Amino acid sequence: MRTQSILGKARQRLAFAAGNTAAFASRVTGRGTGASIKGAIMTRIDPTLFRRLLAGKRLGVVSGTNGKTTTTHLLTAALRASVADPRDVVTNPDGANLREGVVSALSTRPKAPIAALEVDEQVVADVIRHGRPEVLIMLNFSRDQLDRHHEINALGRKWRQALVEAGDEGPTVVANVNDPLVAWSAQPARKVIWVDLGTDWSQDSALCPNCGSVLVHDEAGRWDCPGCELGEQVPDYRVDGDHVVMPDGERLRLDLQVPGRFNKGNAVCALAAAVEMGVYAPVAIKGMRTVQAPAGRFAIGSYGDTKARLVLAKNPAGWAESLLVMQSDPVILAIDSLIADGTDVSWLWDVDYEQLAGRRVIATGPRSADLAVRLSYAEVEHEVIPDVADALKGPFDGTVDVLATYSVFLRLCRLGGVDLK
Repeated sequence: MRTQSILGKARQRLAFAAGNTAAFASRVTGRGTGASIKGAIMTRIDPTLFRRLLAGKRLGVVSGTNGKTTTTHLLTAALRASVADPRDVVTNPDGANLREGVVSALSTRPKAPIAALEVDEQVVADVIRHGRPEVLIMLNFSRDQLDRHHEINALGRKWRQALVEAGDEGPTVVANVNDPLVAWSAQPARKVIWVDLGTDWSQDSALCPNCGSVLVHDEAGRWDCPGCELGEQVPDYRVDGDHVVMPDGERLRLDLQVPGRFNKGNAVCALAAAVEMGVYAPVAIKGMRTVQAPAGRFAIGSYGDTKARLVLAKNPAGWAESLLVMQSDPVILAIDSLIADGTDVSWLWDVDYEQLAGRRVIATGPRSADLAVRLSYAEVEHEVIPDVADALKGPFDGTVDVLATYSVFLRLCRLGGVDLK
C-alpha cells in the first residue's frame, strides 16, 4: 500500500511538471493560456487526477449555456472576500471548463480547501459524481455549438439523472426560475434555491421538457405547462433594477462593474450560492463589485488608434442580451464558425437585429457574409469588412463596441493586449 502511495505521488509530480512545461510553451508561443494543454498532458500521465483533485474540497460549481465564466468570477470574488487568505479559493479564471481545464486549475493550488469552478455542460454529471459539490448553479440552456452539444434536452436529462443518482449527497442547486429545462432538470435535487434573473429569452423553451405540451405564458411572462405539474416557481432571490431582493424581502444594491441586465442575474446566482456556502450577503456583494473584465469580457483593447470594448457571445440567447449593452455608433459584429464557436451559424436568424436599425453596423469575421444576409433581412444598413483587423482601423469617435463569437474574441484579445484572466 505504501509503495502504491509513493508511486502515486511520483506520478502526480511528473504530471504537474510536464503540464506546467507545456503551459509555459503555449504561452510563450502565443497559442493561449496553456490551461487546456496542461490539463490534457497531466491527465494523460495520471488519469486519476480529475477525481483526486476534486476530492475533499468545498465546491461551488457553475454551468449553463450563457454566463458561466462571469458567474464563476463573481462567485470566486464573493468567496475570497470571506476568507483570510484568498489563495484558499482556487478557480479556473480563463474559462477552460472541460475535465482537462478543471484539472489544470486545481493543480495550481491542490491543497486549497475551496474551489469555484466553471464546468462545461457535458462535464456536470462527472463533477457531481466525483466531487460532490456543495452548490451547483444552473444558469440556462440555449442552442449552442449544436455540432457538439446537439439537442439541449439531452443535456437536461444528463443533469437530472446525475442529481437523481446523487440523492441526499447531491448539491444544493441554484436554478434559473425563468428556464423550463433548468427547472425540470433541477427537480430531483435535495434542495433548490430559485432565482429570477430578470431576463426574458424564451425561444429555446417552447415545449415542456417533462410531457411535451406547448408551454403557455401569462401577461407577466411567467411560464406554465397545461399538461403536467411543471411550472415557474416562486423565486427565492430576484433581480429588481440594480438591486437583489433577498429571500426575506431585504433589498441590497448590486452596483457591479460588469454591464448588462444578464450580469445582474449572474451576480444574483453567485450571491445565492455564496450565501449557501456561508458567506454574509453584504460581504459577497462587496467582493463581486471588484470584478471588472472576467477573462477579457467587457475589457478595452487597443488597436492602433482605436479603442474597442470587447463583448463575447456565441449563441442566440447571448447575442440577444449582449446587443442591449452595445452603446457605440458604429457597432462592430464579428462572427466565425470554428469548433470553439460552433460550426452551425443558423442561430443568427433567431436574434433580433432589427433593434440596430438607424445605427452604423460593421459585419466582420470569416462568416460576415452570413451575418450580412441576416442584417439585410432585418433592414439594418451595414458594411462588410471580412478582416477583423481592417474593421477596427476606423477612425471612430470614442470607444467602439465589438460583439464577437469565441474564436474572434480570442483573436481580438491577443491583438488588443487584453488579459484573459
